Amino acid sequence: MVNKKRHIDKSLTGSQILHDPLLNKGSAFSLKERVAFNLNGLLPPRVLTIEDQKNRIMENYYNKQDDLEKYIFLIALQDRNETLFYKTLIDEIDTLMPIIYTPVVGEACQKYGHIFRRPRGLYISKDDKGSIKNILKNWPNKKVDVIVVTDGERILGLGDLGSNGMGIPVGKLSLYTACAGINPSKCLPIMLDVGTENKNLKEDPLYIGLTNDRVRGQVYDDFIDEFMTEVSLVFPDAIIQFEDFGNRNAGRLLKKYKNNYRMFNDDIQGTAGVTLAGLLASQRITKKSLADEKILFYGAGTAGIGIAHLYIKALVEEGYTEDDAKKRCWFIDSKGLVVKSRKDLSNDKFFFAHNHEMEDNIVNIIQSIRPTALIGISGQGKAFSKNVLELMAEFNKNPIVFALSNPTSASECTADQAYRWTKGRCLFASGSPFDEIVLDEKTFTPGQGNNAYIFPGVGLGIVLTRAKIISNDLFLVAARTLAKLVTNKELSNGQLFPSLSGIRSVSKKIAINVAKKVISSGLANVENSDNLEKHLDALIYNPEYQDYI
Repeated sequence: MVNKKRHIDKSLTGSQILHDPLLNKGSAFSLKERVAFNLNGLLPPRVLTIEDQKNRIMENYYNKQDDLEKYIFLIALQDRNETLFYKTLIDEIDTLMPIIYTPVVGEACQKYGHIFRRPRGLYISKDDKGSIKNILKNWPNKKVDVIVVTDGERILGLGDLGSNGMGIPVGKLSLYTACAGINPSKCLPIMLDVGTENKNLKEDPLYIGLTNDRVRGQVYDDFIDEFMTEVSLVFPDAIIQFEDFGNRNAGRLLKKYKNNYRMFNDDIQGTAGVTLAGLLASQRITKKSLADEKILFYGAGTAGIGIAHLYIKALVEEGYTEDDAKKRCWFIDSKGLVVKSRKDLSNDKFFFAHNHEMEDNIVNIIQSIRPTALIGISGQGKAFSKNVLELMAEFNKNPIVFALSNPTSASECTADQAYRWTKGRCLFASGSPFDEIVLDEKTFTPGQGNNAYIFPGVGLGIVLTRAKIISNDLFLVAARTLAKLVTNKELSNGQLFPSLSGIRSVSKKIAINVAKKVISSGLANVENSDNLEKHLDALIYNPEYQDYI
């Protein structure tokens, strides 16, 4: 693509430009630009290309001794030169995505106060109630397309990390840009700090958040209500993505706001979309239909419930009744099998309860139910033992095993365990990435069921159409689109998802299909819906230096 000229405020000169990550080009400023903007002497004399700069970044990256140092190095690059950061991330996404996001972002969040360099996004605390609008107006960019917000209560599988959880919105928005081309200047990460129950954080002198206990009940709800009201007024075009809220709040807040705001919850709907896509892709190997599956969910939180509801929606679209569909969904929670005789079930769990004997041993449950698919979303590392996986392989030619919990330490099993204990017959996906596995001279490439395959494309389709609300239909469209994009070669290697190297193309195709669904549903908020691909290409951000003169 040919570089475009970009207007730059002539009053911004010298170090002001070099310290603005959206404008800074570092040693790539041309000789004419250096003269025009008083940069002479502030930079080494040789002019480099963005490719030269990227090569230097990767050389330094590989010299870092551990993954957390690599994370800090990349975030520092993002803080000084966003164009170069995204150029590097997109070109090297297979290498860098596990650092920028899962699994390394989990460790980064745990140590966020200790590695804190420069604030990104907005921090809004419970003490700001009544003045949230003023804080939102402090954000320098008035045009925002995507907001990712968390209250830090359930960061990945690590639990309550309070304000340290800001690493998640920052990381998610990096993926919006890298995977789908959302302009980084139009992305806003927000941390809602309502306190923490994490004793270690309370006692950490370098913790960056409030140390009071989390506010609950009506005080919490009033705070979130004010935030939703004001953020939708200050940034009326923005998608509001909820991320890593606790189980007690995630589902009910989604239900409360989804029909009135342009919002969704990625842990519930994005996870559902990518998991359903994995199930759909597996059919090309098993030759089964969705209705042939019997799914055992290990974990009955909002993520698992969300997957089950999207699975039901898919079957209803195929002509099955809701009752028929939910008979195929079974859950294990912390107390055992979710059955109707239990008196401790929430409404969300009771919806999926079966008339069956209570049992709390997973091996006995599998022997009784004989599931075709075992989906782990529990946050309980090593929960899928050798006995469990061998049993799944005993009565399934190709057992589906998804160990989706993040980070790697919380994964229900490793890829090596899944393939080895099922004699290479399982169809495996995980939340965190695993290396290739060689078993009996066959190489398996484990598929990563990463939400990054879903939310960036859905978000791009919403930005394109300005959909009034974000319905579950859109995640079903995204899942079906994603499943069709897995090549036969990828399937033969054990992959249930496309290679990450092509994720921008994947996101674009998802965005187009999502946009078509929005328009056909009458939810689009744009006047011209013709030639979607042309409009989309004009919208997508590409990390290339622009000429300033």
